[in-house]
Amino acid sequence: MSILPLQKIGKLDRMETASVDELRHEQLQRLRWSVTHAYTNVPFYRHAFDEIGLKPMDINSLDDLAKIPFTTKSNLRDNYPFGMFATPMSDVVRVHASSGTTGKPTVVGYTQGDIDNWADIVARSIRAGGGHRGDKVHISYGYGLFTGGLGAHYGAERLGCTVIPMSGGQTEKQVQLIKDFEPDIIMVTPSYMLNIADEFDRQGIDPHKLPLRLGIFGAEPWTNSMRAELEERLGIQALDIYGLSEVMGPGVGMECLETKDGPTIWEDHFYPEIIDPNTGEVLPDGEYGELMFTSLTKVALPILRYRTRDLTRLLPGTARPMRRIDKITGRSDDMLIIRGVNVFPTQIEEQVLKCQALAPHYEIEVYKEGNLDCVDIRAELKAGAGTGDDVRANAARELSHHIKSYIGISARVEVVEPNRLARSEGKAKRVIDRRTQ
Repeated sequence: MSILPLQKIGKLDRMETASVDELRHEQLQRLRWSVTHAYTNVPFYRHAFDEIGLKPMDINSLDDLAKIPFTTKSNLRDNYPFGMFATPMSDVVRVHASSGTTGKPTVVGYTQGDIDNWADIVARSIRAGGGHRGDKVHISYGYGLFTGGLGAHYGAERLGCTVIPMSGGQTEKQVQLIKDFEPDIIMVTPSYMLNIADEFDRQGIDPHKLPLRLGIFGAEPWTNSMRAELEERLGIQALDIYGLSEVMGPGVGMECLETKDGPTIWEDHFYPEIIDPNTGEVLPDGEYGELMFTSLTKVALPILRYRTRDLTRLLPGTARPMRRIDKITGRSDDMLIIRGVNVFPTQIEEQVLKCQALAPHYEIEVYKEGNLDCVDIRAELKAGAGTGDDVRANAARELSHHIKSYIGISARVEVVEPNRLARSEGKAKRVIDRRTQ
């Protein structure tokens, strides 16, 4: 698993080598255009601005962005389906949408220029991860209304890669094609990559002997412990790609192979802020809070100060002048409050991965007993970790101890035999919260 030096990754875009001052100048010009475009063409934004007496001409610096009201997922749902679009439908060449499992889906649209920009950004992202023209890219993100599959697909083609558009599911066939087609790169959710790794084991295939060298994983929070697990099991570099459909799709940020220190936000297209999720106050770089984005170049669906609900912090640029985000610790709406303690699924994941006898598969069930919040965690033995009640009981005690020591809650832990827990074919559903049912 050698890391390519920067000069071998390929020619960088102009803004990838710009100074911070040049970047800020470009951001301000693009911000003024985006704000004017949104105000002029989207009734929602025009009403929001007029309600507080704000005009696009009042945005004279990047700091003035704080004057603009937030945009939330509920705003997009309230304007379902196309009320947030800034262009006539005759100019919209593609529509994507969220699953809508908690209400109306959020609908996003793209002009041909948006699609071209998106392809360029994802191509930049794959290149930043060490991909290059001629690589074969196996895409296991879902195709369709979900932005993952097509977003990765167009970007890989733009870079000059050979695309294998497998989509999600059919895990046995995934492994067959990886073995037969010999891709260099796979783009998939980290939880589904675990399923593919399990299928390698089941079929007796050693992934270390395959040409696969790079995994670009996104669409759900995952930990550095998970990175280590995937790299060790598969013999690849595991990098984090960040995105969300409301802002563009995959490729809003990408971890660079030279540093592997968190996704670099492509700030020439997406301006990031961190706010206190409770007060809305803008926080300085380095402080943890809720990530928020303003689009700088989107035409069909400009988005101003969109609250992602993702919790992280902004860090200085390293491999590029743009700022990075730290690993997403979770989403503010995914946070579980257990007897007054804030708990994120990724914290549970870290403790599971500390236990050598456990596989990286788990489920969290939260419920009430009287007035008390209770947590059950189901985890799974690794194949080869042993059999019998004593092995499972020891692993359960170890995990329970870690959770109590590091997270501060008591949990009832059940450890089951290998391959007993449900597997994800896309984004993993880790939490069942029966308190809301």
